[in-house]
Amino acid sequence: MRVSVEPELDAGEELYTVDELAAATGMTVRTTRYYAGLGLLPAPTRRGRMAYYTEEHRARLELVRALQDHGFTLSAIEKYLGRVPPDASVEDLALQRAMLTSWGAGKRESITRRQLETRARRTLGDHEIQRLVNIYAIRVDGDRYEPLPPFDVALKLIELDIPVDSMEEAAEAINSHMDVLADELTHILRTKVLTPFRGQEHSEADKAAFEQTMSRLRQLTLEAVVAGFQRAANEVITRSLSDS
Repeated sequence: MRVSVEPELDAGEELYTVDELAAATGMTVRTTRYYAGLGLLPAPTRRGRMAYYTEEHRARLELVRALQDHGFTLSAIEKYLGRVPPDASVEDLALQRAMLTSWGAGKRESITRRQLETRARRTLGDHEIQRLVNIYAIRVDGDRYEPLPPFDVALKLIELDIPVDSMEEAAEAINSHMDVLADELTHILRTKVLTPFRGQEHSEADKAAFEQTMSRLRQLTLEAVVAGFQRAANEVITRSLSDS
């Protein structure tokens, strides 16, 4: 566990009690204190018997939430934060969180078999569970199940009267190409958008606007990926008809 040093407060800096910090980040006081006890947050500054937290504490706590949303364990989160400089600014922390913000709707969740079947509105046999794993619709960890974004679509697919191996081969093709595409797009986002922004001075309004821009950029990128596939598929059909 990292040793935390109490930060010095700047005049006029916004301060939070633990209750206010928890409310600002959407966490419970108990969870906030637990994370602080693990060393995920720097030590607060004390004035008498009161402990006060700063915007840096809030930014770190919001980064913890982003990591959790991506399925990081507390141990992995501690290792990740251990690589973040202790003097990282609110802007630096916000930009790291911007890179981690999920491209999909909702948080990742770990549920029981019964909960999975409730969500599927049907009983799922072991062979169907394995099929959902094979087509990247769920992830299994012991007796826990994590529905992935394609889960609802996958349920409709397995009801179709088509060979199982065709679905699995299609899922493998999609997954492999999406991994490469996501890696390339993330590299472009980091080097061409985030890095130039970090290299300049910005007001709080600029930072807030940038986070909104990042959110909109994700939405437009997803739409562009779908449109790009439609274009490519239509071109393949046109070529095949021309060659026949």
